[in-house]
Amino acid sequence: MKKFGHPASLIRDYDNWCVLLRPAQATLGAVVLVCKDEAQAFGDIPAAGFVELATVIADIETGLKAFRSFDRINYLMLMMVDKQVHFHVLPRYGAPQSFAGVTIEDAGWPAVPDLSKAAALSETQMAELLEELKSVWPRG
Repeated sequence: MKKFGHPASLIRDYDNWCVLLRPAQATLGAVVLVCKDEAQAFGDIPAAGFVELATVIADIETGLKAFRSFDRINYLMLMMVDKQVHFHVLPRYGAPQSFAGVTIEDAGWPAVPDLSKAAALSETQMAELLEELKSVWPRG
């Protein structure tokens, strides 16, 4: 979680999961869904984590849709470098999106997302994005 800026990047904390603003914005509003358990395989997370996942995913989709109407959403569980169970959640857009003076194009659209083309947002822009996402996130 620390690699993704926790606790400063925290959008919402759940019992078994947390949603963090993804530092590298490959698409506008990209977040990371991290299991708080130290499991390194999806099948090893506690049963309560699977139960809560339905609520967390509904909140992610509701919150991101309230922020910006996306065309699709992708959940990428890569875990090649960071072994703790986590998903990179990318709202996908057919058109470039602007926020806080920066325009972000979904470089992989309409195919696989291109994570190498992430926009470099300033600390101020990231703080604005974090606050905007928090303001529209469903309350538990």
